[in-house]
Amino acid sequence: MPMDTSWWLALAAVVAIALVAAVVDGRARSRSRPGGGRRPPGRPRGRVSGRKPQPAEIWWADVPYEDGPGSKDRPCLVLEMRGKNAVVVKITSKYHDERAGVIPLPPGAVGDAQGRPSFLETDELRSVPVWAFRRRVGVVDPILWDQVRHLHS
Repeated sequence: MPMDTSWWLALAAVVAIALVAAVVDGRARSRSRPGGGRRPPGRPRGRVSGRKPQPAEIWWADVPYEDGPGSKDRPCLVLEMRGKNAVVVKITSKYHDERAGVIPLPPGAVGDAQGRPSFLETDELRSVPVWAFRRRVGVVDPILWDQVRHLHS
């Protein structure tokens, strides 16, 4: 006995909607970062440079906040690699004279478009997963590198 064509059209519509929903759900899940957080809007996913961070290099990365959940895209200096994480010190554009271990960096050291002054805050170390590094800026001056290493040895 032949079936009504409207039944087949309804079945095809349901299958198409389910397929679209599955694709959209998969895309949303693939964009979430490990740990449940989300990448800031407009930021590329993963390491853009294709390189793994190395000690003495300055990178832009998603660096965790010191006093709570969340993170911020900021420049940082890689001190050492520990498995799938890098130990870093953050770099900021705000000078905090009340903090010990603040070292001024030369203008343009972090590769930002404005060329703002930058300061290395060596008093706090952060652990940043390798996937959170997005852009390598360069290598820090060898004299500064020796100074920073001496503070953390």
